[in-house]
Amino acid sequence: MQPWISHNHPAKQQLLALACIATGFVLLIGFRHFQGWQLDNDTAGFLLGLLLFVTGIFGLRAAGRQTITIDPQKQVIAIRDISRFGDRTREIAFSEIREISIGYLGKASNFVQFYFLVLKLRSGEEYPLFAPGRFYEGCADHNVVESWRRRLEEYLRQADAT
Repeated sequence: MQPWISHNHPAKQQLLALACIATGFVLLIGFRHFQGWQLDNDTAGFLLGLLLFVTGIFGLRAAGRQTITIDPQKQVIAIRDISRFGDRTREIAFSEIREISIGYLGKASNFVQFYFLVLKLRSGEEYPLFAPGRFYEGCADHNVVESWRRRLEEYLRQADAT
């Protein structure tokens, strides 16, 4: 059985970070004349701009390539992150996985929702696989992510049978 390899879309991460920077900058300039640190709309607009601007800067610096390799032969999931901060790899053995569920980020009412797999490990840790914000192809479609869950569960069942 061939390994299942998935890559994220770092260009989409960078585009979102640039949108945060641009929006934050517009708000910072637009509300720069606020009167002291009173709780009013001008102060809120300035602080929101500052938050978006800083979030965008960190998002731009943190954007990177993530590759997930699920290898049924070796019975391991390897997650490799390559960013400006370095190259990290984490391996999760199939035997460490207790349960697989689907998590989501966003609200249906806002029409922005991302789904991802949540690996519940025997140690008690929960690890997000195909994490939101990494922009994996199909992450906005619950049916696609459900098919990922079923596929990974089938790999785990086959590993238990051997």
